[in-house]
Amino acid sequence: MPELIQVEDNWSVRATSARGDDRARVLKQGETFGIFDRSGDIRLIDLGGEGLYHQGTRFLSGMELKINGACSLVLNSAVRKDNSLLMVDLTTPDLYETAKLSILKDTLHIFRAKLLWEGAQYEHIRLVNYGDHAMSLRISVLFEADYADIFEVRGIRRAVRGNCLPARRLGRELVLAYRGLDHVSRHTRIIASVDPDPGAGPRLYFSLVLGPRDEHELCLTAVCEIGERIQSAPSYERMLDRWTAAVTANTEAIAEVLTSNEPLNHWLNRSSADLHMLTTETRYGLYPHAGVPWFCTEFGRDGIITALQYLWMQSELARGVLNFLAAEQADTEAPAQDAEPGKILHETRRGEMAALDEIPFRRYYGSVDATPLFIVLAGAYFDLTGDRSFIESIWANIERALDWIDRYGDMDRDGFVEYTRESVNGLVHQGWKDSADAVFHANGQPARPPIALCEVQGYVFAAKQAAAKLAALLGEHRRAEVLSDQAEQLKTRFNEAFWCADIRDFALALDGEKRPCRVPASNAGHALFTGIASTEHAQSVAEILLGEDSFSGWGVRTIAQSAARFNPMSYHNGSVWPHDNG
Repeated sequence: MPELIQVEDNWSVRATSARGDDRARVLKQGETFGIFDRSGDIRLIDLGGEGLYHQGTRFLSGMELKINGACSLVLNSAVRKDNSLLMVDLTTPDLYETAKLSILKDTLHIFRAKLLWEGAQYEHIRLVNYGDHAMSLRISVLFEADYADIFEVRGIRRAVRGNCLPARRLGRELVLAYRGLDHVSRHTRIIASVDPDPGAGPRLYFSLVLGPRDEHELCLTAVCEIGERIQSAPSYERMLDRWTAAVTANTEAIAEVLTSNEPLNHWLNRSSADLHMLTTETRYGLYPHAGVPWFCTEFGRDGIITALQYLWMQSELARGVLNFLAAEQADTEAPAQDAEPGKILHETRRGEMAALDEIPFRRYYGSVDATPLFIVLAGAYFDLTGDRSFIESIWANIERALDWIDRYGDMDRDGFVEYTRESVNGLVHQGWKDSADAVFHANGQPARPPIALCEVQGYVFAAKQAAAKLAALLGEHRRAEVLSDQAEQLKTRFNEAFWCADIRDFALALDGEKRPCRVPASNAGHALFTGIASTEHAQSVAEILLGEDSFSGWGVRTIAQSAARFNPMSYHNGSVWPHDNG
């Protein structure tokens, strides 16, 4: 039945379309996340990347529940405050059978609850008949799986793809499958808690008669499998218990902040729940993924900054980030991945396109700031925890990071760390503002590489200070003195080379010809955070950042309103970023 109805020249939306709130509902656990519409469906018309994703691949691109062939009406739809469950209350419109009213609207209640756990989606469906007569119901659930790589969903078109295989029915199981160009098989195994009606194809039917005041329950589990390994799928109830235990354990592991301001308490609790959802248990410890949906993976810079700002709440997060990045530190020069020995990871990707090197991000190192920030986080972690044994375990990684700063980061030996892209498909700009137009001169012209960013020099200064303290801790006193001297020399050079008296601010960057980009930008604020700014210059920078040109009322803009490329709707040229203001 069509969603839109035309009467002469007028168009109407069917009541069953429920357009009142089209915001996506998002769940995530580990390396699996789901994007659903407000009814709990994954619509077959791809809107906003809906689907069930696992390790960079969409394992379900469609999942639509219908009762007697009709879509349901949404009564309520919400994700629980701790982000563990999507809960949806539905009913049906008036349903007819051969022109006769068979089910009266608002008499059948349908409750759906979804959760994700260890590569699987668990769904509990409960139907209750509040009417006075028995109902003959045929529940149908249609499944589709396109096995699109996350970069395909984002818009990249591939010349050739693997093959989707015909759906198979095995008793209570429906199996969808795909054979990729990487020679890896991916399966979506759907398991029903009760026997479905006989049939073939990617749709499951369940027929029943529901008496007055009776209820019926159905559980559907969709398991994402890679390769030939068959994953176990315990019951929905057991999975709910496990998730509840995990949420409780996380709550007990972090500091609790309680204030007299209730809206602030709500904001803090919501932020903590969101971060818990993003945090994934890797074999090296906890790691916060950068964001759902497009950045649901480990990013070096994002993980470090998150761990640094959350350190006082949960030090285990910082330890996990440091441990993971130490293990993934580059060993060799690999231009296609912008990698050099000692460099810290920018991002890692899983999925078919990454495995085939159709994108450079399987292990990509195009980040100029993650390496010094790694050392900064190590120093901050020790300052808070006093965990000497862990610092000793990653000291060799810190030394290699320091070597990268001096050997590869400072490519022209002028004392500043610069970047330029080696990978043809890599990032043009490799600071945190990594959009293609993020670094420019006062006239709006793009800066040419190699580029030395303002904030990166501050990170290097802070990194060498932190490394000096850690070296002294480990008894390497001469090394500590050298690092401390290098930090002070960098501070002097920075305040001379980056200061622009005409704008009373630090330059956004120095381009490849050492010309300063005279653009008032939030980057200069990082010089205050790291302590590289002189006292005199720091005062001026603070005044500019909090002036009307830079401060929006909600936060410091990424660049000032007066800048040539200012656009408050842009990614990095006028927007306000929370971490940038932290």
